[in-house]
Amino acid sequence: MGTLYVVPTPIGNLEDITLRALRLLREVSLIAAEDTRTTRVLLDHYDIGTPLTSYHEFNKLAKLDAIFEALAAGDVALVSDAGTPGLSDPGYELIGAAIRRGVRVEPLPGANAILPALVGSGLPTDSFIYLGFLPRKTKALREVLLSLADEPRTLVAYESPNRLLDTLAAIADVLGEREVCVARELSKKFEEFRRGTVGDVLEHFRQNAPRGEITLVIGGSAPVAEAAWDETRVRSVLYARLDAGEPLAQAARAVAGLSGWPRRDVYALGSAYRDSDRR
Repeated sequence: MGTLYVVPTPIGNLEDITLRALRLLREVSLIAAEDTRTTRVLLDHYDIGTPLTSYHEFNKLAKLDAIFEALAAGDVALVSDAGTPGLSDPGYELIGAAIRRGVRVEPLPGANAILPALVGSGLPTDSFIYLGFLPRKTKALREVLLSLADEPRTLVAYESPNRLLDTLAAIADVLGEREVCVARELSKKFEEFRRGTVGDVLEHFRQNAPRGEITLVIGGSAPVAEAAWDETRVRSVLYARLDAGEPLAQAARAVAGLSGWPRRDVYALGSAYRDSDRR
């Protein structure tokens, strides 16, 4: 019986593949690919002629016997459309079936969007939760977010550009003014990290339609808040932000989140300060 190699492939830049992965893709007798067209681009780039077969969400049950027949005769590499197989794709079912049948499963380290997005977000990385793809339906999305409202660990999820605005709006509504990062098109030409409060990031993408593949990183819940700031402290921090050139709306949101004051009250203080400065 052969070995099932779980081989990560680049999420964008074709150079993000290990030497070991390239060697195995040449040596195995068959490559089971989520999208053979995408994998063929990679194989052609590195002049690899190993036979390909498709293994995806819609044929995963029908293909199991053929893949295990190939494993009876030699090694098989499992690859996903991009990144590490088994994460949010049907590869985990093949891996589970192989383990149950006593087939050796050897996962390789390699490319994945989760860790680059997390590390590049600037949010805490010591402990985090991977959520996969967030629910498409509004009610289900809100229920998931509500269940995570008190979760102190950083949250990481995949999201579609078509649903990003609705998701950010739901985060603002359910979780409040959290720090977030939208990591877009990682390792590709138009890679972008948009960091800030959920309100600021939402406003950015309302004005700049999101495109490409998106990994969303959400800050965990804050520790139990200290007593609300007194007015002197609120004014001091707010005025310092305004004097540094921060827009009033952005400064008011940030100080409200830190101080425990209602945003409208912080905004009113900032508006009065700004108007007095203009006189």
